[in-house]
Amino acid sequence: MNNEHKIVQQVYAAKEDVQAADRLIGTYLPFIKTETAKFLKRPPIEGHDDELSIAMIAFHEAIGGYSRTRGAFLKYAAMLIRSRLIDYSRREQRHSRVISLDAPAREEDTTLGEVLVGERDPHEETASRDATRAEIEELARQMKEFGVDLSNVADNCPKQQRTLDACRKALQYARENPELLDDLLKTKRLPIGQLAAGSGVERKTLERHRKYMVALLLIYTNGYEIIRGHLKQVMKGVAAR
Repeated sequence: MNNEHKIVQQVYAAKEDVQAADRLIGTYLPFIKTETAKFLKRPPIEGHDDELSIAMIAFHEAIGGYSRTRGAFLKYAAMLIRSRLIDYSRREQRHSRVISLDAPAREEDTTLGEVLVGERDPHEETASRDATRAEIEELARQMKEFGVDLSNVADNCPKQQRTLDACRKALQYARENPELLDDLLKTKRLPIGQLAAGSGVERKTLERHRKYMVALLLIYTNGYEIIRGHLKQVMKGVAAR
């Protein structure tokens, strides 16, 4: 039995057993610390750095959200840890800025809030870019299993608002019925009949935009938090999980 296969077996066992999950987290604590250190640019300190706790929670979340269709477990876990740490960092930065946003930043009347508009943390930007790139690469790899690539999705995107709204409606129905997402991952086929019947969207519309719908549905399986965040901004009609 190779090492990756052994890890997958342990992960699936941990899905159903809380104690097994705790043991798995303990076994891979060095891995979790390493991923946290990459983000902090230094080793995390137990009991001091909240980031380590966030990373451990993300690893546990990875256990629950993992399936063999996602590829190597540790790669998936690393991607989720980075995503959660970036989210945490952004929240903390927002909270730390709230108190003094309207305080004078200099002797002039300029406020700190105005100064911050043009300021960005280069470390956060680098981490965010790395995590986003990892998600996109993983999504591209997964889409290949369905015979779809990113250029296909761009070409297959609905051009009319009415068609876009219909695709959104079908997506919302799929999100409300997660067994359709599971079926997609298992069969590697878009469940067009079920989507059309359940959402009321014409079958020919879904067939015409199959590649676009495959990409959207894959994004709304677990593990693509950053991409879903971007989608929330451009698809106002569909709230991100």
